[in-house]
Amino acid sequence: MNAYNYDEAQQAANFIKKFLTGTPATAIVAGSGLGDIADVIENKIIIDNKEIPNWPRSTAPGHAGKIIAGKIHEKNIILLQGRVHYYEGYPMQAVVFPVRVLKLLGVNEYIATNASGAINKNFQIGDIIAVKDHINFMGDNPLIGVNEPRFNVRFPDMTYAYNPEILEILKSFGLKTGVYAAFMGPSYETPAEIKMAGILGADLVGMSTIPEIIAANAMNMKAAVLSCVANMAAGISENKLTEQEVIENMKKTSGKLAQIIVKLVKASRN
Repeated sequence: MNAYNYDEAQQAANFIKKFLTGTPATAIVAGSGLGDIADVIENKIIIDNKEIPNWPRSTAPGHAGKIIAGKIHEKNIILLQGRVHYYEGYPMQAVVFPVRVLKLLGVNEYIATNASGAINKNFQIGDIIAVKDHINFMGDNPLIGVNEPRFNVRFPDMTYAYNPEILEILKSFGLKTGVYAAFMGPSYETPAEIKMAGILGADLVGMSTIPEIIAANAMNMKAAVLSCVANMAAGISENKLTEQEVIENMKKTSGKLAQIIVKLVKASRN
């Protein structure tokens, strides 16, 4: 069984480096049904996650399990087509293992995307929201356990977990902003849980991403999240929630999201 520790992360990074032609400054993580972002990458190098030592395998629908390195606007980037989730049975150390590896590859800007349910009634299906803060309802934290100082400090500050500079760029594109709340999953939230999250200030809800942002922030990576509204959360809509609806709506949003990613990479100072 993998420990998902520093040595294993270094092994994975060394394997990936053999395929790279330059150091990727920006990493992009494609959430459920959003893998088509790969279409905007030039000079593609594709790596199957199954080939990478110690890499956890995703079992979630809409997650291709590939890494694509290449360029956007002549800038070296690396795209993860999919992620692993806590609800798949992985420990938190596995959930953030790819983030650790990306840092060892030289990445200093981490852009995550995900599918979410809207709590805020001003949001609509298909909206792309720039996350400005989060609430962790997952009942766990990826930094729990023996501290590894080669990864991060013991008590990282989370005040600016969502990089203010990147957030301002996203707002300049006309994107709405919101607070993202993550529950453990894989069951969708109840109407009462959604009501609670809304009272506490959440605009969006999902089952991922927050552990990654905690780890990325702890390693001094500039982090941002683009959350794509796939449905209205339980109780906000009376419709039954299904994973098929999420995948179908995200496929419709994928092209628009790719355009935003291109603009963001071009505007980035990396």
